[in-house]
Amino acid sequence: MLNLNIFVSIRLFWQTIISKKIYDMSIVLFDTEDRKSLYPLTTARSVADIRIGILTRKEWWEVVSNQKVYVSTEKHLQPLYAKIPEGKHLYIRSTILPEAHLLKKLLLLSENRALLDENGQLIAANGSDTFFQEILSGKSQNKQTSKINSVKKLEFPWQIFQWNEVYLRADFELLTKNRKSAKISKTNQVIAPENIFIEKDAVVECSILNASTGPIYIGKQVTIMEGACIRGAFAILKNSVVKMGAKIYGATTIGPNCVVGGEIKNSVLMANSNKAHDGYLGDSVIGQWVNLGGGTTNSNIKNTVGPIKMWNIDTDKETEIGKKGGCIVGDYSRTAINSSINTGSIFGIASNIFGNGLLPTKIPNGIWGTDNKSPYLVKNAIRDIEKWMELKNHTIKNTEKEIIEFILEKKA
Repeated sequence: MLNLNIFVSIRLFWQTIISKKIYDMSIVLFDTEDRKSLYPLTTARSVADIRIGILTRKEWWEVVSNQKVYVSTEKHLQPLYAKIPEGKHLYIRSTILPEAHLLKKLLLLSENRALLDENGQLIAANGSDTFFQEILSGKSQNKQTSKINSVKKLEFPWQIFQWNEVYLRADFELLTKNRKSAKISKTNQVIAPENIFIEKDAVVECSILNASTGPIYIGKQVTIMEGACIRGAFAILKNSVVKMGAKIYGATTIGPNCVVGGEIKNSVLMANSNKAHDGYLGDSVIGQWVNLGGGTTNSNIKNTVGPIKMWNIDTDKETEIGKKGGCIVGDYSRTAINSSINTGSIFGIASNIFGNGLLPTKIPNGIWGTDNKSPYLVKNAIRDIEKWMELKNHTIKNTEKEIIEFILEKKA
């Protein structure tokens, strides 16, 4: 278990970094083979885009360093990200979840030096791209490296809902320190208002906000409709909507441009996704551009209260994760109305999921239905994804089309 006081240390070191202006060089978050252990959430994007708490990994480092952060990932995904400028950079492993002792080491990391963990994995490197590549490949790991123990890494997708509360609390402190919340409308019923932060232009009326169990963060241009009941810890980001009568329990994060309703508990929606209608979503992680049809409900605990196993797409093996575990749904996938999602389910990207009874717990990328034998024709999948994006006033980029095509044609 992670220490819930972690956010205190992170905040203190964040203040140190900003006050000393340590990061004059650019930060580059780099992916390695461990990106694959986070499939399906990283099938079509870098680990840097994973949201845990309130912020993505890239956003977190941008807030901490107060500058643009770059991403180095696999060749077919690199066009999604800005070109890395020439020169020397601070390279940081994208799966890292920073704690105080690591931040302290990064502050002291001099040029042409690198940090390795107890297993010899590269954690960070300070220098040119040539130096970074040599260290990463293992060609130069003697006098130029030092060790750091107990580095927290995001290794599996289910850890996102297991650890979300810790990082939500940490990010709340990071984003709201020394800032003043917008006023809370008197039409709302509020418990522990000192733990609630509402950004400018958010609309929250006739709802119940209980922050006694954890902080509540409401982002810019968010709408929380009448009758919503929300318990912290909870965060909802820019341009998202909570529909009337929704019941949301912590620790839940709703990323930007999402629509949610029904009942949600301890779940993360990355961005641009919908769980807009009645139905239950618990102990789950939903990728980007996902739509859960009305009445879709997942199980998060077995009738026997036995241990739950989840599928590792990369290794094709199952891992026991504990007694609670809902579903992990990859980008661009959709479920039909009244879908029943079994405990511990993993769905790949760009699948159109429908079927009778409980859905299978394992659905690969690009499947039409649930028999895992009917492929979603690539041109049709891209056509339908494009239509869903248009509903949110977004135009699909050629880069996105090429990546989806690359993956569905089994090249990734």
